[in-house]
Amino acid sequence: LVFGDPERLALLNSLVHPAVIAREEEWMRETESADPGGIAVVEAAILIETGSHRRFQKLVLAICTPEQQIERAMKRDGLSREEVLHRLERQMPLEEKRKFTDYVIDTSGAKAATLEQVRRLYEELRRLTV
Repeated sequence: LVFGDPERLALLNSLVHPAVIAREEEWMRETESADPGGIAVVEAAILIETGSHRRFQKLVLAICTPEQQIERAMKRDGLSREEVLHRLERQMPLEEKRKFTDYVIDTSGAKAATLEQVRRLYEELRRLTV
């Protein structure tokens, strides 16, 4: 309901985002306490748009083709193509998001290729925490 009404979406975001950020911060403190050299990962579709990306040391962007992005959202969320496109219109384009990110994982190919990219990224991030 809110994605078609910018005022309702802004209200929802103003209610949800502070609570989500507070919980993320709490979880990251718990994670660091349990494993000071650990890696905490937070997934969020509009991290850059909200300015929340500034809270993190590194940003990873998962990308795929535009058609895959639409198909995956339709399947995952049970939305129509039009609903997905409407949501995507409210997000920063992936190419623009690239400017803010430290790493890119291309998920458009085979699952094994994605897993290999993630493995390499994990190894690099582990080296940074040592």
